[in-house]
Amino acid sequence: MKKFLLYIIALFFAISCGNSYEEQKRLSRAERARLHREDSLALKIAVMPTLDCLPLYLVKEHVLYDTAKLDLRLKYFTAQMDCDTAVIGRSVEGAVSDLVRTEHMKHEGVKLDYITSTNAYWQLITNHKARIKKVDQLGDKMVAMTRYSASDFLTDRVLDGVKTQSMVFRIQVNDVNIRLSMLLNNEMDAMWLTEPQATTARRNGNVVIADSRDLKQKLGVLAVRSEVMKDKRRKVQMAELIKTYNQACDSINQNGIKYYAEIIKKYMKTDEKTISQLPNIKFAHVASPKQDDINTVNRKK
Repeated sequence: MKKFLLYIIALFFAISCGNSYEEQKRLSRAERARLHREDSLALKIAVMPTLDCLPLYLVKEHVLYDTAKLDLRLKYFTAQMDCDTAVIGRSVEGAVSDLVRTEHMKHEGVKLDYITSTNAYWQLITNHKARIKKVDQLGDKMVAMTRYSASDFLTDRVLDGVKTQSMVFRIQVNDVNIRLSMLLNNEMDAMWLTEPQATTARRNGNVVIADSRDLKQKLGVLAVRSEVMKDKRRKVQMAELIKTYNQACDSINQNGIKYYAEIIKKYMKTDEKTISQLPNIKFAHVASPKQDDINTVNRKK
């Protein structure tokens, strides 16, 4: 009798566990479905660990937006090519990028609309051990860049009409953190960097020999897939994002970049010394890129 009771108890326990496991699987599927649905409805923007993304980081961190109108989700990448892949694969609605990349994507058949230009700029910085002071000394040197990007375009621009003793070797290094590390570890002769990576490079004694701002062109942009602007619900989201983006720019300009040191450290993986030496960059309200800049990029194709 005692053995029979133990058998019944064990059987009941096994059935209960089985039901519990099946229930957990069912709830897990339901939870995954809910999360997938929420993510598909959210506005997703691909971002990089660069200073041109600071307004978006501020909007997200301080929840400046009306959550009833906008669920903003920033998708973090360290290589712009991965941002491109996310846009093309439709896992994000848009990305912070540059005109060279976005115009190339459009040429490849990806339909994009520009929301705003950004204040991104790039500096050509040489390894202090290479003793390169001028662009014409880049012959037989390695320059880190990314194909179909601002860094590729700017390399063409600064070398245009310049005679070097031998060819310049363009080395594709897509990850901005790896690119900076290669300079700091004396593994690369020169490279194009934007902020805050450019400040880190300068702070370590490396030399700036060219600056995109001298070309009087703005290449940074925030672009979205064209279909986003045709959807009524998405248009409400974009309107809310634009409003809060402008508010974030005002806040940064009023308080200064260093006021948001914790956000910069969190998303850009940089240190306090670099942040303390960042230039006092101003952030402009949302405005479409100039057609002249777009035309200049396309003439180089």
